[in-house]
Amino acid sequence: MTDYDKLYIDGAWVEPAGSGRLEVIESTTEEVFARIPEGVPADIDRAVAAARAAFPGWAEQPPDERGKLLRRVAEELEARRDEIAEVITHEVGMPKPLSAMIQVGTGISAFSLASELLATFEFEDRSNGLVVREPIGVVGCITPWNYPLNQIGAKVAYALAAGCTVVLKPSEVAPVNAFVLADIMDGVGFPAGVFNLVTGLGPVVGEALASHPDVDMISFTGSTRAGKRVAELAAQSVKRVALELGGKSPNVLLDDADFPAAVAAGVGAAYANSGQTCSALTRMIVPRSRLAEVEQLAREAAESYTVGDPFTEGTRLGPLISAVQLERVRGYINKGIEEGATLVTGGAEPPEGLDTGYFVQPTVFSNVTRDMTIAQEEIFGPVLSIMPYDTEEEAVEIANDTVYGLAGGVSGSDERAQRVARKIRAGQVRVNAGRGGSGAPFGGYKQSGLGREHGAYGLEEFLEVKALFV
Repeated sequence: MTDYDKLYIDGAWVEPAGSGRLEVIESTTEEVFARIPEGVPADIDRAVAAARAAFPGWAEQPPDERGKLLRRVAEELEARRDEIAEVITHEVGMPKPLSAMIQVGTGISAFSLASELLATFEFEDRSNGLVVREPIGVVGCITPWNYPLNQIGAKVAYALAAGCTVVLKPSEVAPVNAFVLADIMDGVGFPAGVFNLVTGLGPVVGEALASHPDVDMISFTGSTRAGKRVAELAAQSVKRVALELGGKSPNVLLDDADFPAAVAAGVGAAYANSGQTCSALTRMIVPRSRLAEVEQLAREAAESYTVGDPFTEGTRLGPLISAVQLERVRGYINKGIEEGATLVTGGAEPPEGLDTGYFVQPTVFSNVTRDMTIAQEEIFGPVLSIMPYDTEEEAVEIANDTVYGLAGGVSGSDERAQRVARKIRAGQVRVNAGRGGSGAPFGGYKQSGLGREHGAYGLEEFLEVKALFV
């Protein structure tokens, strides 16, 4: 078991103000994997004060100097990739090879790209007088459990690149990777107070951070419900808020799509990280005339996913993150059956032979209608809803008929698929399973959030714009 008893504040590992401890449960074994400090508002006060004191000096550092430190973080993460992948597999349950490639790889990419951007990013613009971009100040970063290091990187790396100082509050469900990162940050030589780590519960330290008068910006990733609360608290001091929230993303298959390839890719896009992905393409919208074919293809694809121990070779789906999440997902599966959706494969019962751990069967529903709960609410598990349509216009209507707008997909002939993709109200749309580079902006429309992460767009979120009249 891993045991952490200190927080990282003002360039040092320090005793927390309180004596509480939080247990981190491994979702495969249901046993305690780690214990961490249960921070209190006094810890946030201390971390924010350190970040505030460090801000002027860090903001004045030349961009290339900031970039060198960020590049060293990326290098150290790479050197410890296997160690961190093992930690995240214990915490989150993603199969270890995927944790190494995706969970750790995206974290490395964030620090590396943020460093590279500083070599070319224009902090001054003279096309209309003199306009300068300056760091916003102290940034509170509140990150989720599903892709923990990726989301830390999307916030911390770009905030630091902009010249901001940071107080990080990671999810208490998957926090150990953040302690490894703090150890790396300490080792590469960031000035004291530039990066601070406080762990604890969202309603306690998260709310203290969001409402703190000396925090200039909050960058939050999590549920839409929690995001609304963060925005409410931040509004009291009119601080900037960036929110990356929930999704119920559509995947439109046009009648000229390559159906075997599109369905297989679509199932994969729904089941990534056991479905615990905010941008998962969980609604497959298909021509009614091809419904039976899609059902068979989706069944075959879903049943090819081996569920089990994420440290066992060949496992494609690990457990869900917690007992709470398991019951939530099972509840949605039962709700789908109750409301009349056709269960193609899977179900709420545990997978055969997996009585310990938070495992759920890869599940496919068909004949899902717009008014069903599983068509409207984010499930966050390996549950795919197939929804038939009769016309292209109806397909677009179904795609846009949720409160969310985070991501989407369209498969079909390129020109037609791109035309439909432009009609989907979402921040990212994959055309024929295409993927953007690591610098592509990520964020949502509607109740999926505010702002963008990654690349130049992500860097700009942490900058103020000032016009100088000279």
